[in-house]
Amino acid sequence: MSNQTLNISTSPHLAKDVSVEVIMRNVVWALLPAAFFSIYAFGLNAALVLGTAVTSCVVTEHFLCRLSNKSSTVSDWSAIITGLLFGLTLPPIFPMWMTFIGGVIAVGMGKFLFGGLGYNVFNPALVGRAVLQAAFPVAITTWYTGFLDDRFTAINSSVLAFPFMEPVVDGTSGATPLSAFKFDGITADTMDLALGFVSGSAGETSAVLIVLGGIYLVIRNFMNWRIPVAILGTVFAFSGILYWIDPSQYPAPMFMLFSGGLMLGAVFMATDMVASPITSLGVVIYGIIIGALVVVIRVWGGLPEGVMYAILLGNAISPHIDRLIRNRVYGTAKTKSV
Repeated sequence: MSNQTLNISTSPHLAKDVSVEVIMRNVVWALLPAAFFSIYAFGLNAALVLGTAVTSCVVTEHFLCRLSNKSSTVSDWSAIITGLLFGLTLPPIFPMWMTFIGGVIAVGMGKFLFGGLGYNVFNPALVGRAVLQAAFPVAITTWYTGFLDDRFTAINSSVLAFPFMEPVVDGTSGATPLSAFKFDGITADTMDLALGFVSGSAGETSAVLIVLGGIYLVIRNFMNWRIPVAILGTVFAFSGILYWIDPSQYPAPMFMLFSGGLMLGAVFMATDMVASPITSLGVVIYGIIIGALVVVIRVWGGLPEGVMYAILLGNAISPHIDRLIRNRVYGTAKTKSV
């Protein structure tokens, strides 16, 4: 009779031979088409911003691991994902020195402060972006027109601004579709929004590619499809009701779906495996809350965009959702309130 060892461990339990590195690497593959399209749309400016974001996150992760006498975890690809997502939330002419600081904050404050990969309460990329929003509100809301003729031969002086110097934008900045609607009542064409022929952050110009990347991850079973479906479905239904009530005051639901960073946030950020609920009902509730907050902030808030704040608030209540929607252990009775 052979001796067998029974290994007992806590969740999550992987049903097949899939490592963290494999999952993270596939997320990077799914993000690359959107990243490449942003470089195609904004040229060297977007390439420098994305490259700086990824570099700062990777360097910070390696440095903090060494500082804490741990083996470097750069090889698990999570820092690259954080860098790509963080870079895609920024304007394509955002100063490189500000981008580097944001990457340090994203990994240092949004990830290592909580204990590293698997312990982060909030999506690290959004933590970095939120701090930059508060520290550099003008620079992070200065947008630029894409598909310019010289985008592969010229670099905007704002991108190369010296540290702690106020960036100066060469040329004319362009308003995002959400800003144009919020302050001027102008809505963009739905097809232009879906295909990315609009101004905005690097990740706001490739909705179709983002959705295709999400479908790839769902097929590989690396993403919980219920989260983006719940978010997008809520945004569509909520904004559809408002549009039905008064189409002259509220935007059409398709405009709400394809404008801003909703697609990037719903597909790649709200689905963070650590910062989102784990139960099937819990992720639906989580998605509905985020979707409702997006519409509320966009329509009645002071800012034209609300995806970042909606997801961070959703991350904050995620543990409470899991606590309330707790599966009952088989064979046990429901707890009776006294």
